[in-house]
Amino acid sequence: MFVLFEEDGAFKAGTVLADNDSSLQVETSHGKRVKLKSNHVLMRFREPAPAELLNRAEAGAEELDTAFLWEVCGDDEFAFDAFAAEYHGHAPNAVESASILLRLHSAPIYFHRKGRGRFRKAPADILQAALAGLEKKRQQAEAIERMRAELVEGHMPPEIAGMLPQLLYRPDRNRVETKAFEAACVDTGLSAPRLLLQCGALESSYDFHYNRFLFEYFEEGTAFPAFEAPADPADLPLAQVAAFSIDDATTTEIDDAFSVTPREGGGWRIGIHIAAPALGFERGSSLDAIARRRLSTVYMPGNKITMLPDAVVESFTLAAGRDCPAVSLYLDVTAALAVQRHETVVERVPIVANLRHHDIEPLFNEQVLHDHSGGPDFEWKRELTLLWDLANVLEAGRGKAEDNRNQVDFNFYVDWQTHTADGPGYVTITQRKRGSPLDKLVAEMMILANSTWGKLLDEAGIPGLYRVQSGGKVRMSTAAGPHDGLGVDCYAWSSSPLRRYVDMVNQWQIVSVLRDEAPAFAPKSADLMAAMRDFDVTYAAYADFQRQMERYWCLRWLRQQPGIAVDGKVLRDNLVRLDAIPLMVKVPSLPVMLPGTRVRLTVEHSDLLDVDISARFVEMLAEPDPADAADAALEGN
Repeated sequence: MFVLFEEDGAFKAGTVLADNDSSLQVETSHGKRVKLKSNHVLMRFREPAPAELLNRAEAGAEELDTAFLWEVCGDDEFAFDAFAAEYHGHAPNAVESASILLRLHSAPIYFHRKGRGRFRKAPADILQAALAGLEKKRQQAEAIERMRAELVEGHMPPEIAGMLPQLLYRPDRNRVETKAFEAACVDTGLSAPRLLLQCGALESSYDFHYNRFLFEYFEEGTAFPAFEAPADPADLPLAQVAAFSIDDATTTEIDDAFSVTPREGGGWRIGIHIAAPALGFERGSSLDAIARRRLSTVYMPGNKITMLPDAVVESFTLAAGRDCPAVSLYLDVTAALAVQRHETVVERVPIVANLRHHDIEPLFNEQVLHDHSGGPDFEWKRELTLLWDLANVLEAGRGKAEDNRNQVDFNFYVDWQTHTADGPGYVTITQRKRGSPLDKLVAEMMILANSTWGKLLDEAGIPGLYRVQSGGKVRMSTAAGPHDGLGVDCYAWSSSPLRRYVDMVNQWQIVSVLRDEAPAFAPKSADLMAAMRDFDVTYAAYADFQRQMERYWCLRWLRQQPGIAVDGKVLRDNLVRLDAIPLMVKVPSLPVMLPGTRVRLTVEHSDLLDVDISARFVEMLAEPDPADAADAALEGN
């Protein structure tokens, strides 16, 4: 006697060795012995042999039309052997019954299981829904295979081309496009961005990094929504000064300017003039919503994303040849450069010149200032020299004279019209010594303005947004507090309202004090606290992105000059800071050397997608200078 039974979801047949009332001992066709309960047996038969039964039943099941079985089946629950008898019109043999069982079991969409060997046909509406689902899956599988094949061949399917940011930066693995894309990555052995570069969907590695930032912080794009034009505060009094700004060549958001006017009886009236977009729109306006959303201008080599629309920037930037709305801090200074008094006014300021670093620094630098002959003469020399002398006095008064003798700032310029092997953009990196006379002049004037206006708000009982430093930690606060690093009692960012939302907020508050009006943000304002928290997080993220892109363009600079040797200084262990560009490189082949040792390296490999570089030690150039060794070790920590 043979039996057919189900075990672990599969049908098996075997020979009965012992048949008790409640259980059986069975040897399967594979020689395995099992103990079965009697009610687990689906069918008993005498022929054919167990192995042959299963083979013939599987072949017979394939010949049965599942849809037809569903059509001729009744609506009530049934046993497979009873249905087999009805279907064949006679008492079925073992193979016929088993064939029906296998076909019913293999079609759960058509027949719902109700127990061992028992089924019920699926209702018509449920069946149709299930069949539609199967058809959808079939079509999806075909689409996945088609898109996968196109990607592997280096072609970009149109369905995927329209959703690249989501695929790269936030993939939805339930979508067929994502499944096809990831399958193509597996088949080609390429990462997602490398596959897109191969297919031409990304023009260059730059697009991968830039678009990732946009996807995270500017998912709606960098275009500005509709906004109301800012008001023109034309009724402001006109200042009787000739103001000038000092900026980098690429600066378009000119926030600050200066003026020097002789006073009757000796001394000067020094003006620090800050652009006043806060006079053009109020809190709660469409422009405020834009600035509140962006919180700051985003800077990166070769590009920037401004906080305010270009038209608004153009209306309030301190451009030469215009009378510009400004919040001005005036200092009455004696001939000995002692500040006697100061006042803050809201006015229009005539801007007569926009000085640029590259034009002025060759004429106004430390070497010229220490030249006893006075150096070359040029326009604005008298004003710049006076401001420089005042800056030294202010710096000494803070007790925070800085030593920038070994520090260098790097400027990146990207020519997007020039194409390289790595895509559009040829980068030039130049150096400026930090702490130049122009740097110190501007920095001291801004520190004075920000600390003075911070005190103005604090004394008026009006909240502002302050930078506070104590115990070596810098934080933002809505209450005035000392900034130990700068040596001032309080410091409220107020000098860059075209570029930072914090400065815009503080400017609204300052203007309210000057005009004796209700402030834009009342004391203990929850909105002010929220703006402070959001700015802190966003500003840090923007700065981190800028650092990442500077590293990226450093690698592009190296790749523009393949095979060159680069020199640098050992900071610690195997970490080397390069001289020509602001890049730190880990060099595993570097021998043990003291911090400050000068070495030469050669670049072996760089990866623009991972923004990674590998370099090899070539030779030692010089022993460390004792004066620089400590600084190098400190920088490496």
